[in-house]
Amino acid sequence: MNQLIEITSVPIEIEMKTSRARLEYARATADLEVSRDKGGLSIKSRPIRLNIDTFEMQRSIMPSAAQKIEQNAQKGKEAAYEATATYAQQGELLLKAKVGSGDPLAQYSFTALSPDMNAQPGLDFIPSTGPEISWDPAELNIRFEMDKLNFDWRLSQTQFEFVPGDIEITVKQHPEVLIKYIGGPIYVPPSADPNYEPVDVQA
Repeated sequence: MNQLIEITSVPIEIEMKTSRARLEYARATADLEVSRDKGGLSIKSRPIRLNIDTFEMQRSIMPSAAQKIEQNAQKGKEAAYEATATYAQQGELLLKAKVGSGDPLAQYSFTALSPDMNAQPGLDFIPSTGPEISWDPAELNIRFEMDKLNFDWRLSQTQFEFVPGDIEITVKQHPEVLIKYIGGPIYVPPSADPNYEPVDVQA
């Protein structure tokens, strides 16, 4: 008897793709900004300066009220010193008077009333002092400054990125069982088969 059925088993088909883990490096970028500062030439000059101080000269010609009070006070002090000296001299003269040496009162009167023969006439020149003169020397300052270039670098940070590994599984063929009939046609009733041969049944 011939085989009528053919059974075929188709296995599963799997495709697997793997990728390794990696560390990716992002290259840093740099930006350059250039700026310019202009220089220049500057010249500063100052001429000679003459200073004339006439305070002392004006003071000798026409003193102020405070100066007059100070001068008068000084003159009063000097007059008091001179009067004290004069009285002391006259007292000493009276103490030295002796009997028979003459009249001390007459000698005192002559000394007190007689003018000073050696006294000089009161002549004075004004102003008694001249102005104070000073000067500041001349100055010349020359300053030259060259142009300046400023470079400003701007660097971005370096970045690293870790990419983990990956496993990809793809089922390309599912498992299955194929059943195929490989026999001839089946006639019902069997006598309809053109190649039908009756079966001899012997009793």
